[in-house]
Amino acid sequence: METLPQTGVVEWIGLRPAREVAPCTVDEVVAEAGTGLAGDHYAKQNGNRQVTLIQAEHLEAVASMLGVDKVAPETVRRNLVVRGINLLALKDRQFQVGEAILEYTGLCHPCSRMETALGPGGYNALRGHGGITASVLRGGLVRVGSAVQVVQ
Repeated sequence: METLPQTGVVEWIGLRPAREVAPCTVDEVVAEAGTGLAGDHYAKQNGNRQVTLIQAEHLEAVASMLGVDKVAPETVRRNLVVRGINLLALKDRQFQVGEAILEYTGLCHPCSRMETALGPGGYNALRGHGGITASVLRGGLVRVGSAVQVVQ
């Protein structure tokens, strides 16, 4: 249970400047300690949902369940899409994303908007595949292509 040698990679970054606004795709973002991602509406002091992450592999699984070719990252409204590391294995751990150190704070459950965003059955297709939430312990730059790994 203690061994997690895999290193993931950030494939996509999205920021939502306000509630109910579609995420803007960016190539890099500054993670700010204690608040979240600069420019994202969830960036606030001491929140448990400062950063949301989802696995690219789970987007592929959701697409398969819905019978579509692809689920676009902005559709599920998460901040970071990562590939190559099991996000659920980060529970109770600190992990590095680019220059930033994050800490797992919980599961990121789908919201009722997924029925509209993904179509009928979208909410249930995303259940168990919604990713995780994290807080920012140490700030730093996160770029598409940044490594994602457990802090030893």
